[in-house]
Amino acid sequence: MLFRRDVLDRVVTGEVELAFRRWREAEVRSGGSVRTAVGIIEFGDVEIVTEQEITAADVRRAGFDSKGELLESLRQGEDRRIHRIGIRFAGTDPRAELRNEAALSPRELDGEAARLIQIDARSKRGPWTRVVLRLIDQNPAVPARELAEALGRELPRFKSDVRRLKEYGLTESLEIGYRLSPRGQQVLAHLNASDPSTPG
Repeated sequence: MLFRRDVLDRVVTGEVELAFRRWREAEVRSGGSVRTAVGIIEFGDVEIVTEQEITAADVRRAGFDSKGELLESLRQGEDRRIHRIGIRFAGTDPRAELRNEAALSPRELDGEAARLIQIDARSKRGPWTRVVLRLIDQNPAVPARELAEALGRELPRFKSDVRRLKEYGLTESLEIGYRLSPRGQQVLAHLNASDPSTPG
């Protein structure tokens, strides 16, 4: 479930507490959450409603000035039903703190390197982690499709690789493309120093 940045900022302040989507089936569940640019957004009640059941208070809590504006923002389709979703800011993304941990000790750096080596060893297509890190380091803010093409990878699979590195705090998503986090830069420098001859 995607949100515009201006909406996310208003969720953080508590100004926006509801979201409306027109879906065939609910794409989120109550109690679930999603990681966003501002942190974790948690979902409350997820209910199917009609246009008539949307109240003026709902409109305000969703951040719109009028019901017409809200309805215009929804995807159209006769087979789609309107879902009203409670939303709240549930805190910062734990990966954000991890990404900014750049003062790693030699032992910690060795541990990060060992983890990447293990990932590569289990990969059926051969080593890839350092290749992707170097590619992003050399091409920040380049569209993911171009990066995937440079490696001869399908876009969904390339994005999956980057997300895996992101889980370890090594990469950051930008509006377009990616960049290495401070942690990722230090880990890559450690990898290069330990084995600069490795292609990538």
